[in-house]
Amino acid sequence: VTIPTGHRYEGVRFEKGNCGVSIMRSGEAMEQGLRDCCRSIRIGKILIQSDEETQRAKVYYAKFPPDIYRRKVLLMYPILSTGNTVIEAVKVLVEHGVQPSVIILLSLFSTPHGAKSIIQEFPEITILTTEVHPVAPTHFGQKYFGTD
Repeated sequence: VTIPTGHRYEGVRFEKGNCGVSIMRSGEAMEQGLRDCCRSIRIGKILIQSDEETQRAKVYYAKFPPDIYRRKVLLMYPILSTGNTVIEAVKVLVEHGVQPSVIILLSLFSTPHGAKSIIQEFPEITILTTEVHPVAPTHFGQKYFGTD
């Protein structure tokens, strides 16, 4: 394609082998958008909850495509606050044979602390977000799903 400035751009093309993994429950809000772009994409799920007192994340459920270790993983989690939940999710993906270098975290909002925590633990991961701000919005999942 020749762009308006006269330069040639080779573009990008769809690659087979991607899959989505939503961190339940708020990550599920991003699934329809992913399916709208990639109709037949496989989607896995992982449920992680933080202990109220210790703030430690615990994995309760994980279900992935059987060949996830051969795929690029789009990890969906809209509000990245401390990074603890995402770090636990990445650990589970690594246990299933996924290399951190093929994981792309899709986030609508991130705190600097959360992004730094993830990068310190897994420097090869890619984080895509729309905004970085020190204060994270709260209760995204409840508002999205209408369960205030």
